[in-house]
Amino acid sequence: MIKGARQRQADDPVLADMLALIQKSFAYMDGRIDPPSSMLALTIADIARQCESGEVWSIGAPVKACVFLTRKPDCLYLGKLAVASEARGQGLGAQLVEIATQRALALGYHTLELQTRIELIKNHRIFAALGFTKTAETAHPGYDRVTSITMRKSIGA
Repeated sequence: MIKGARQRQADDPVLADMLALIQKSFAYMDGRIDPPSSMLALTIADIARQCESGEVWSIGAPVKACVFLTRKPDCLYLGKLAVASEARGQGLGAQLVEIATQRALALGYHTLELQTRIELIKNHRIFAALGFTKTAETAHPGYDRVTSITMRKSIGA
């Protein structure tokens, strides 16, 4: 496993720090994406539930990066991937994807999946550089235009 990476539990006191990291990391999206990010409604209790229903991983102490992993029928889904602004460019996002890859293979999956907003072109390029390819375009409920893209990465077999 990645040095300094930890799977978090629902009662972990660092969940508050993770929430703050996600909020700060996603703040630049405010006013850029429509509809607004679900991060705006995210709570510590939501992160604790994610720890129980899926997995929550972080790197660093204090937390510099985190990701939520959720089992789907045919893939492992990556959500709320966040890296502290002062730690960007150090490969932490790639390390989180590597954690997801290791966990997916351990769980019997051969595909990773994530979604990114249509407006966030830089994120599309970053995930493409990590081996993800666009597989779908979707619209949030109530929207008649594409609001996000789905990206997948084949792993293992």
